Amino acid sequence: MSEENRTNAPEEELTQEDINSLKKIRMDKLEELKAKGKNPFEITKYDVTASCAEAKAQYEKLEAELKEQAGEDEEKLKELLEANRITVSVAGRVMSRRLMGKASFFDLRDKSDKVQVYLRMNEIGKEEFDDYKKGDIGDIVGIEGFVFRTKMGEISIHAQKFVLLSKSLLPLPEKWHGLKDQDTRYRQRYTDLICNPEVKDTFIKRSQIISSIRRYLDGQGFMEVETPMLVSNAGGAAARPFETHYNALDEDVKLRISLELYLKRLIVGGLERVYEIGRVFRNEGVDARHNPEFTLMELYQAYTDYYGMMDLTENMFRHVAQEVCGTTCVPYGDVMIDLGKPFERMTMIDAVKKYSGVDFSQVATTEEAKALADEHHIEYEARHKRGDILNLFFEEYVEEHLIQPTFIMDHPIEISPLTKKKPENPDYVERFELFITGREMCNAYSELNDPIDQRERFAAQEEALKHGDEEANHTDEDFLRALEIGMPPTGGIGYGIDRLVMLLTNSPAIRDVLLFPTMKTLE
Repeated sequence: MSEENRTNAPEEELTQEDINSLKKIRMDKLEELKAKGKNPFEITKYDVTASCAEAKAQYEKLEAELKEQAGEDEEKLKELLEANRITVSVAGRVMSRRLMGKASFFDLRDKSDKVQVYLRMNEIGKEEFDDYKKGDIGDIVGIEGFVFRTKMGEISIHAQKFVLLSKSLLPLPEKWHGLKDQDTRYRQRYTDLICNPEVKDTFIKRSQIISSIRRYLDGQGFMEVETPMLVSNAGGAAARPFETHYNALDEDVKLRISLELYLKRLIVGGLERVYEIGRVFRNEGVDARHNPEFTLMELYQAYTDYYGMMDLTENMFRHVAQEVCGTTCVPYGDVMIDLGKPFERMTMIDAVKKYSGVDFSQVATTEEAKALADEHHIEYEARHKRGDILNLFFEEYVEEHLIQPTFIMDHPIEISPLTKKKPENPDYVERFELFITGREMCNAYSELNDPIDQRERFAAQEEALKHGDEEANHTDEDFLRALEIGMPPTGGIGYGIDRLVMLLTNSPAIRDVLLFPTMKTLE
């Protein structure tokens, strides 16, 4: 069987022996090209004048204009099209070929789209046509020619010049065997992007989402900043950090788990609206919603509170969906998520009462809370207090029901070490989490700016650390010093960018929206 037939046979899955054999055939072709002075890897550039999508769009526009001139006269239209040919230079990867004696059609794909190319020996010369026939699916080529519409109605490029720009030495995996395995797709994202156009669309949309967020925040007077990734004290979230060593300083450091504490220092310094979009690192499990390194955005705004953060979040989600998706109603799985109507707002106590029937406003002590947990078969640790138990009830009974956008407000103080207490009820804090499709999308506070209270919260975290909580925060003395200088009332929020991308691209797993997700190294 020829290589072309073997690499396109849907019933036959290539073995490693097959792949090695095909690679040798391609290597031999490369050596033949080198011997003829046509080594494609010596080419350093190619002048592209249009993408595949632009070439087709230009032709459609021209054709529409000339049809108006020609009216119903088909012969006149044909003459006008020939007299006003659009010549383009395009480049991309050969995705399929159909040889027909001294002519051939092949599909060329670039970042924008796919276009059919028509090639004739009489047009490009026998030697170049012979080189083309010895080419392979996966080769990267440049084509110069004019755009036309075939008798079958497909906009194509009639090639007048052909050049091999890069030789593909390995066959592309076919969708029916090589890339149906998710593990292979994540490990070989480059072939996933080549063979599955919808994957490329997801990551193009990811870039658009982040750009849209930036435009929105810049328009609201926010300033984008950058803060350290290697820190001596990884605080600002409940997570276990990765640890490494700084050789130049002979000092152990950690990879940041959040952006919070440095951004709040900038609020102290008078930069009243700041945000950062960056990678953070948490030494925790990997599942459909979690990757050890992920993209987080945090923003802080002086002189507002968590209600201000709710308004900003609702408006920003709506803006980004409309700008990127063209609608505020987006599909996710088998439901439509409506970002256009006001988001529901519910306290954590009310949500737990609604979905579990347990009213924690009537639960006064940790002992009562633990008794309720025992009764409902909810596991907890000895160190857990009443507020921790309330949060466990929320996770068990409530989260899965929060499909449409819902702000869950007023968390217990035990799980919110950096948040301002509610003045009328100091057992709870001014905090919310936004849930969509049963997933937390962001986490926001009326930020704690009382350095005395903050020191007490850090002390409680140190105590939790002593009792085995590996995710508790250490006291950050420099941050406390900043608070003692004085921080204005401030609203702050953290967004999981990857989860927002999952929502707006209808992707079921976080790995589907990470170009290079964390994977265990193969032996």
